[in-house]
Amino acid sequence: MAPALPPLNWFRAFESAARTLSFTAAADEIGMTQSAVSQQIKSLEVRLGVPLFERKARGLALTDHGRRLLPQVDAALTTLTGATAAFDTGQSSDLLTVSASISVIHWVIAPRLPEFTERHPDVVLRLIGAVWPDEFTRIAADVEIRFGSQKQAATDAELLGSDRLIALKSPGLKGNFENLPLIEAVGTSDGWKSWSKVAGKALSAPALFVDSYGSALQLAVNGNGICLVHELLAAHPRQQGLIEQASDVSIAANESYFLSVKSRTEAAAAFRDWIVTSPSGGRKPE
Repeated sequence: MAPALPPLNWFRAFESAARTLSFTAAADEIGMTQSAVSQQIKSLEVRLGVPLFERKARGLALTDHGRRLLPQVDAALTTLTGATAAFDTGQSSDLLTVSASISVIHWVIAPRLPEFTERHPDVVLRLIGAVWPDEFTRIAADVEIRFGSQKQAATDAELLGSDRLIALKSPGLKGNFENLPLIEAVGTSDGWKSWSKVAGKALSAPALFVDSYGSALQLAVNGNGICLVHELLAAHPRQQGLIEQASDVSIAANESYFLSVKSRTEAAAAFRDWIVTSPSGGRKPE
């Protein structure tokens, strides 16, 4: 059996940092925080067992290992971009395209989508998962829901839901908070370390690591431990009794979900109004 590959986003972070020789520039380019880029590159170095960068006082320099890896990663990403672009057939005039992270599509949009389609039966909806800024640019969606910091959000973007992280677990998972497994979503600035400082609790190291809040939430729903995720994603599973708060302590998130409407169509406006006034969106109808 072939060994599992490292996550694609690790390679994206490496390629951008190697090209710009700056974690900060790479973070701005791919829509992440500097600490998240640094963490993902460190994870790649640990996985490969070699240093990829020399971290100097005045910036970065590629090691011999990094110089050897860069052209191969660049070629692979170019191939993947070309392969997926071949399936982008364009957008028809009667189609509403919404691009968002898989976590938002799974936990926020999908559970309440029947309500939207019932209200707007003539709208043909296309949902496309996207994470990186260039993916959003290529898709040219009518509505975008991006994950990132307020600084990284578009000037016309609005916060979707809250900007709080909460601790959640399955109702069937019994035990004291301190003794239960912790699930950590990597690639973000916030985590259990930040939460423990606010809560004033000494916690054990996370037992499970995933690459998104949506995956962390799914693991918690299935009873695998306590997750720390955006309140936005938790609205529907909490309402359905799939998950419950494990603590009253919440913390402010450095990265949140931001919505922007890119086309002036009635369908786009209708989708925006529907999602921001839904329970997940965190607002009441005016």
